[in-house]
Amino acid sequence: MTTVVRRAARWNRPLMVLVSMMAVLAVVAVVGILVDPRVLTGAPIWLKPFKFAVSFVLYGATLAWMLSLLPRRSRAVERAVVVIVAVAVVENAVIVGQVVRGQTSHFNDSTPLNTALFAAMGAAIMVLFFAHLVIGIVVLIQRIPDRVAATAVGWGLGLSLLGMLAAVPMALPMQDPGIEGIGGAHSVGVPDGGPGLPLVGWSTTGGDLRIGHFVGLHALQALPILAILLTRFATRWDERTRARLLVVAGGAYGVLTVLLTWQALREQPLLRPDAVTLVAVAALVVATATATGLVLARGRRPDLALAA
Repeated sequence: MTTVVRRAARWNRPLMVLVSMMAVLAVVAVVGILVDPRVLTGAPIWLKPFKFAVSFVLYGATLAWMLSLLPRRSRAVERAVVVIVAVAVVENAVIVGQVVRGQTSHFNDSTPLNTALFAAMGAAIMVLFFAHLVIGIVVLIQRIPDRVAATAVGWGLGLSLLGMLAAVPMALPMQDPGIEGIGGAHSVGVPDGGPGLPLVGWSTTGGDLRIGHFVGLHALQALPILAILLTRFATRWDERTRARLLVVAGGAYGVLTVLLTWQALREQPLLRPDAVTLVAVAALVVATATATGLVLARGRRPDLALAA
């Protein structure tokens, strides 16, 4: 375990420093959840810092690992990483500061200060989006030697950008709940803070835009994990076939992210889809299964590939 930690610490120093900071913040937030009785929008007031801290731990560690796969250093990537770390620090500082003040950090237009802080967070996230995009472009240009890893990293980076975009409707005028001091919402068709799923808090009575946002963002972990599983357990298939399977998975994952966002915009809870949503999900499953079958039918085993 010590060897693994030391190896991880060398992936990318700024990102791993960020991971360490966010891990500490997550622990602080857990303590806050346990000892601070305050509730905000229907949830423990320290729950949001906890979720953001854990999210940045996963994001920073995964991105650092991805960058360790690049064949050579890139100044553009190094600068983008510094920007991402700075944005993450600003974002979480505002969230924690608002918790200390007993205020919501998102969609808070109740005072000029709260409005300015929310605007600063929005601007910071846009900066992170473009820094992340720069990293994605460099990864595509440099071409990671391992074809399966390269496919997973490319799709993971791209789909996480889609996940970021899935959050944009939260702050659009159509999400204005008409409540003084609030300028946006996670939920669609119902007020924020209502009945929700355990831990994540996703609405069980209306649509929730956080679902597509969450799923899209975590493509950054899902696709590399799938690549590792394919490399470990699908050895009967050659590298090209495994990479094609990842393309199918990435395409399906992207469609699922869009589908979940579409479902939320139609005011449907995740666990109560209507017939149209179910048909769309069924079509996605059939299309994914068909594409997977075609890839496997055309695939070759490594021994046969060498013989050819």
